Amino acid sequence: MITIRQEGDFSKLTNFFEKCKSLIDRSNLDKYGRQGVEALSSATPRDTGLTASSWSYEIIRKHNSARLVFKNSNITSEGTPIAILIQYGHATKNGAWVEGIDYINPALKPVFEGMADNIWREVNT
Repeated sequence: MITIRQEGDFSKLTNFFEKCKSLIDRSNLDKYGRQGVEALSSATPRDTGLTASSWSYEIIRKHNSARLVFKNSNITSEGTPIAILIQYGHATKNGAWVEGIDYINPALKPVFEGMADNIWREVNT
């Protein structure tokens, strides 16, 4: 027979999560959204510059969550985002393949790391 005993409560953990949640407010997400758009714009390979200038972000809030979503409005006539074609590569009309360039992940990595470091620092004070 296995017996499990537990004493105390989860108040410290609950307080930690509540503090985390309060730190991810709209102004912080706006700050990182602007940083992300700037990083993506400068990292996007330029032909005409349209894709680089088409980055934006959206903050989506639900009951207990918030998401920071980066978007690019430069879309092909078939509905495919040009930014994704650049990132992952694509076939041409004559059947050739254009290799993708991983520019999104390296551009956003320092933004996400900065956000995580800032939130962790705030939570631990």
